[in-house]
Parts: sequence; C-alpha cells; structure tokens
Amino acid sequence: MSPRVVLVGLPGSGKTTIGKRLANALATSLVDTDHMIEETYGKACGEVFSELGEEIFREVEAAAVAKALCTDGIVSLGGGAVVTEANREALKSQRVVYLHVSAEEGVRRTSGSTARPLLNISDPAARYAELIEQRSAFYEEVATLQVYSDGKEPQRVVTDILQYIEDDTLG
Repeated sequence: MSPRVVLVGLPGSGKTTIGKRLANALATSLVDTDHMIEETYGKACGEVFSELGEEIFREVEAAAVAKALCTDGIVSLGGGAVVTEANREALKSQRVVYLHVSAEEGVRRTSGSTARPLLNISDPAARYAELIEQRSAFYEEVATLQVYSDGKEPQRVVTDILQYIEDDTLG
C-alpha cells in the first residue's frame, strides 16, 4: 500500500486544506501526521513539540511518517518532517507535491495562530524567511511536483494536483 500523494510544505502552505479537498475529490482518506501525533499525545502538535523539544519531536514525527506512508490515501506531512533524513529517504519512492508559498503569504496565513511554536515569536516574518532558507532544498529534493499556491484558490491547486496524478498514471 502506498499513498496516492504526499503533501509537503511550510506551515500555512495549505497542506491540510488541500489534503482534505484532494481526498474528497479522489474519494479517499487524508492522513495528517500532525493529527496522528495530536491523537497519540492528546494535545496540540505545537504543545508536543514544545514539551519534547525538537530532537525528540522529530523522532516521534518520523514514526508517524513511516506509519502514514503505509496508507493508500492522501498524506499530509508536518512542515518540518523533511528535515529528518529518514523521512526524505522514505519519500523517494512516493509521489510528493511541494506546496510552495512565499514568506509573505505564509506569514499572512499563520498570523495569530499560537499552534505553531516556531512562528509564535516577535518577528514571525524573519523566522518564516529563515525556515524557507533552511527547508526549501529539502522540499525540492523530495518533490515530484511543485505547486505555487500564492494567489491561487484552493480548488485551483487541487485541480493542478489531480492533473498531475492523471498524467503520472498515464505516463
């Protein structure tokens, strides 16, 4: 069993929103690794991250990613999942869509949220730009498709991904 598509991207890139719509369009399920962690720990993913620290959290996340990649629906990975080498290695055999978002748009989409400890700081724009710098090469490494979501309605992004799946299946 293997997912139809794995979604990766920074916080606020639309992984959950697009994942839900894509799963609906394909009449399949959405597995969100952040939600898996939340269910295991009984609290918000950001709280788990804060309590465990990044190193242990990434180990917990890697276990969730491994489990999620054994499903056959749509998988949405946490924004930082790609920093773990084992996760990047596991994604090499998957159809991975990188939902690319600019720093400005990402900050706009995540502002006011306390659920993202990495962005819950005095200068979230600078931190977001830093995350792009740190992670974009990892996203590009694992991606089989990049979709730029700035200024696009979610349904347009879903349509782009559905077209990619159809073309990839036919090719």
